[in-house]
Amino acid sequence: MKYERLAKDIVQNIGGEENVTNLVHCATRLRFNLKDNHLPDKEKLTSLEGVLTVVESGGQFQVVIGNDVAHVYQEIMKTSKLGTGNSASEDADKPKEKILSTIFAVISGSLSPLLPAMAGAGILKAFLTLFTTFGWVSAESGTYLILAAAANAVFYFLPIFLGVSASIKFGANPYVGGVIGAALMEPNFTGLLANGDTSSFLGIPVVLMDYSSTVFPVFVAIWIFSYVEKYLKKVIHKELQTFLVPLLSLAIIVPLTAMIFGPFGVYIGNAIADSINYLMGVSGLLTGAVIGGLIFFLVVFGLHWGIIPIVLANLTNGNDPILAMWAASNFAMAGVALGVFLKSKEKSLKSIAGSSTLSLLLAGVSEPTVYGILLRYKRTIPFVIIAGAIGGAINGGFHTYATAFVFQNIFSIGAFEPVGYYLIGIAVAMGIGLILTILFGYLNKKDVAVTEPSEVTPNVENKAVQPEASVRFTDGLPILKKEVLVSPLIGEVKSLTEVPDPAFAEGAMGKGIAVIPSVGQAFSPVNGTIGTVLKSGHAVIIMSENGAEILIHIGINTVQLKGQYFTPRVKAGDQVNKGDLLIDFDLRKIKEAGYNPITPIIISNASKYLDVIETTKSSVLAQDNLLTLVV
Repeated sequence: MKYERLAKDIVQNIGGEENVTNLVHCATRLRFNLKDNHLPDKEKLTSLEGVLTVVESGGQFQVVIGNDVAHVYQEIMKTSKLGTGNSASEDADKPKEKILSTIFAVISGSLSPLLPAMAGAGILKAFLTLFTTFGWVSAESGTYLILAAAANAVFYFLPIFLGVSASIKFGANPYVGGVIGAALMEPNFTGLLANGDTSSFLGIPVVLMDYSSTVFPVFVAIWIFSYVEKYLKKVIHKELQTFLVPLLSLAIIVPLTAMIFGPFGVYIGNAIADSINYLMGVSGLLTGAVIGGLIFFLVVFGLHWGIIPIVLANLTNGNDPILAMWAASNFAMAGVALGVFLKSKEKSLKSIAGSSTLSLLLAGVSEPTVYGILLRYKRTIPFVIIAGAIGGAINGGFHTYATAFVFQNIFSIGAFEPVGYYLIGIAVAMGIGLILTILFGYLNKKDVAVTEPSEVTPNVENKAVQPEASVRFTDGLPILKKEVLVSPLIGEVKSLTEVPDPAFAEGAMGKGIAVIPSVGQAFSPVNGTIGTVLKSGHAVIIMSENGAEILIHIGINTVQLKGQYFTPRVKAGDQVNKGDLLIDFDLRKIKEAGYNPITPIIISNASKYLDVIETTKSSVLAQDNLLTLVV
């Protein structure tokens, strides 16, 4: 994949560099904060080769890339000025966001850069647990202690790392932010705990806390720091800002954090963690079922970031039950993806399903499955909910928990206790997801056969075998491909919702577009095979070389003309090329007979595609681009 070209196209269609106030990435998504969320061209972004989809959530405009996101992010930073601070936030230009959206944006933007380090360290902790359990390494050995230092460092010193990343998110000096976090870990400060849990600052009582691995205190402190720094820069002469702004910021924020922000943040984190634990105590089964069954929807919209600080707060107190219940959803998705892999006969879909299964099992990354399978084949979503809920209920009922922050995959199994019950929970979730997919399939009826109410019943005997859609691969990973359909007609473009027939207007027949013809000829929009030509001659079904099933239906209720004024030029089974004449029709006489000539062009198997993108033109000539199918 040419990451440089994709990076430039994304920035261009996001509204340009000047529209970006901040950009970070997580495991699979580019997460933009934009000045104007109306500027991005969603259709063009979604149609780009290498883009899975776009999502607006949590105050962010998210471009879902998949496993190649880091490469695309690096190219954006390299080929634009976004990495130089030139696109730093300008408060006057920022759109006003809802409080909840802002909170999610801050959490995700601050934690995203730390996820790779946290995930790697978490798996290392899981391996160390396995090594000591089987007696391969002694917990007192130098080998263990050195590796344990590597595994624990990012969590123990989390306030420092968050101080840096949160400052970047808030537009403050990241190094001063890091120092604020480090002050909470400095030996002079932590040494105060040896004399009790209280101290004083200028005679004011200070409640002492252990801030290692904490999240909320730093978020609060850096949020206040960002405003203090802006104010100081306004009132201090520019020549003195270099040392005076950091000096006063530290002298103000660190004591306030120790006295107010720190304890307040700890209390918030503990209150949320205690609430989760209370629900677990009331009914672990119910709590596990809710989290395991419904967290999929949070992942779809990128709102799962709001849970991570709660997980980290739980781990600060010893262990966390949420990751164990969450794991059931991941393994349920892996089961569904494996089921699609085993059941599908299409090489392209098998490749996508296979790589998605491995992505979940080996890395714990769910986005390829979510956007590559579940949202394309929505029939599978209930399978994930059911399997995740049952697996989550098992893990919740047996009170399984995580001992470290990890991505839930096969390598992190050692980070969960009791490991036996955890294995049962994830195995059941994956097994149920697999079995439901095998038994009930992943295709809806519209994916299996093309039908039209009361009018179009394709001739199954004459229907050509659908070719397999093609997907290219880079480094073993699927890259989305688009298929462009040209207009079969000359005329005025209309939305399907404007077609005076509910079967078309409400999308029951599939996605597509409509054209009011000005010339009485219909041409092939693709290279492919004629599946069905209606006896009345008013409609034709074509299977493209890449597997799209296209219905061209000339006029509304024109079947009642019983073939009058229509002259088909092809028959079922014919091979056609783009632009070949399909049907001649007498447009003037059809209108005089009282029939509306508006012509829906429908993708009958639209559920197989990630998106069906309509042209933005108001009128088209034959062979103008009309629809883009994103595979």
